[in-house]
Amino acid sequence: MENPPAAGRLAPTALMLGNLVTGCSVLAPAGMLPELASGLDVSIHAAGLLVTFGAITLCIGSPLTAWLTSRIDRRTLLTTTLAVLAFGNLASAFAPDYTSLLVIRLVMLAVGALYTPQAAGTAALIVPAERRGSTIAYIFLGWSLAAAVGLPLITFIASRHGWHAAYGAIGALGCVSFLLLLLRLPAGLKGAPVDLKTWRDVGRNSTILLLLAITMLQMSGQFAVFTFMGPLLKKLTGAGPDAIGMVFALYGVCGFLGVVVATRIVDTSGPYRTSLLFTCLLLAGVTGWALGAGTLAFMTAGVAIWGLGFASTNSMQQVRLVAVAPPLASATVALNTSVLYIGQAVGSAVGGLLFAHEFLHALGFVAVGFVVLALILVVMTRPRPAAATA
Repeated sequence: MENPPAAGRLAPTALMLGNLVTGCSVLAPAGMLPELASGLDVSIHAAGLLVTFGAITLCIGSPLTAWLTSRIDRRTLLTTTLAVLAFGNLASAFAPDYTSLLVIRLVMLAVGALYTPQAAGTAALIVPAERRGSTIAYIFLGWSLAAAVGLPLITFIASRHGWHAAYGAIGALGCVSFLLLLLRLPAGLKGAPVDLKTWRDVGRNSTILLLLAITMLQMSGQFAVFTFMGPLLKKLTGAGPDAIGMVFALYGVCGFLGVVVATRIVDTSGPYRTSLLFTCLLLAGVTGWALGAGTLAFMTAGVAIWGLGFASTNSMQQVRLVAVAPPLASATVALNTSVLYIGQAVGSAVGGLLFAHEFLHALGFVAVGFVVLALILVVMTRPRPAAATA
């Protein structure tokens, strides 16, 4: 299919900005847990459940919506999803209590589960095969920007103007992103339909199943700490909102740099080697956090190294899944996003229990354990010498 020149140039950027909105929508509570807890008169643990329950909704919604919407034009599908995210965040800004906010969030994310996997699948439709890996990695820059720019701004706005204002800002950004995607994404893009045979084929592919397990373990380890990063920094080091915002910013900036590097090297080094490199960085960073717990400088250094790996590892997982079985890409990318959110739910639930019982130092070592298991599985998925790089 020939795409209009303007759309061809800017469509990946429009898709990337949609991931920025999605990332901010998913991660927002982690950036303002103290404000949510005090404003809604609940505990930090209860506020953290906004992340946990949201992740459960996302992990169920991602494969289900991929199946139900696989025959819908991608521009219609993605712009509608962004419109729901924008409206959901604006509605959250006016939520009167915890229950209302939770219900709005679950409805919003049930639809929002569509965006990230379908954006990655759409990338495969608008660029040549040789640029597919780097384009998918570029689209995932949106999640890096959500951490690099979105979370620090959310922390800054919430600490000064309240959590209502933070949700309003995300909603406004969603409106802008919706319009850009509507104008720049070509019409008439449709992926391969997802049917029951597709899911059977996925279930019979051991490499795909191992890659999905890697994603779950990586995210479980990260979200055990990440969900409560702000309160942990405050309790362990006495850091205030500005210092916490700076740590979030460093995490995201390093994540952005990591994806930029991954995007540059994946087409030459291959997805496996790139994935191995950034999983090792992820492990090094989480280990630095665990060992440095209690000292702001050491914890910040760990966050910086961790940041280099957090978004890059996920984008490489998407690239590897597409490469292993291109005809199954719509299903595998959706499933990868689903298990990503399972990892978020597991990690935030485990982290919440440890945080509630004041096992603050143990949190980091639990995260390390998850990432070590992920690294072992990455090594197990090393491509055979005679096989194509996956």
